This record gives sequence, C-alpha cells and structure tokens, in this order.
Amino acid sequence: MATAFMLREGEEFLSVNWLEELKCSDRASEVRELQDLYARKMTRVGAGARIAILNVETLQTEVENESPDRRLLRVLHEPELDDPSHAGIYGIPYDDREIVAELIARVVLEIHPARA
Repeated sequence: MATAFMLREGEEFLSVNWLEELKCSDRASEVRELQDLYARKMTRVGAGARIAILNVETLQTEVENESPDRRLLRVLHEPELDDPSHAGIYGIPYDDREIVAELIARVVLEIHPARA
C-alpha cells in the first residue's frame, strides 16, 4: 500500500534498508536478516507488517518521469550502530507525499512478512 511510503510530519526522509549492506548470499537470507533486525530494533512488529523490495534506479526513474515536478529522489546509506544497512529516501515533499508514495508503490518488486 502506498501509505507505507508516506513521510510522517517532521520526518526528513523515509527510513529503509539497503539489502546489499547485509552481505547475504541470497534474497531469503536478506529477508531473514531484516526480520531478525526488526525484532531486535523495534518494540513490536505487527503481524501485518511487510518488507517491500525495490530497485533504487527503477524507483528514481519512475518518480522523476511520473511526478508533476519531475522529482529527483536520493537514496543514501545512513548506517546506525544497531543497523548497518539503514538508509534513507530523501526528496519526498511532505505536501505531495501521497503522489510520490503512489509512484513508489508502483515499483515494488517483492513483498515479504516483516516478522518471522
């Protein structure tokens, strides 16, 4: 759902994870690593929570080509002490967050449960 990609008031960027930084051998291992990370990092991971897999270049191209202002999103690695794969999607305007969120949702490649 697009609402998963909407900034909350006061947020500077959309918090995501950079899968390559997990240094796993395959997608299943990456998903398990994220599930473990979320279980350690968050107080509660809801039963309906999901992990959405996207390609950065596809995301940036879709938003640039389809947004009214040809919005350029930046995805930057923002490692945290307890999360070396943490990253952020920057450039999402709070006022137009619904439009950008819909465009991001269109390029989701895979969806996995966020908890094991």
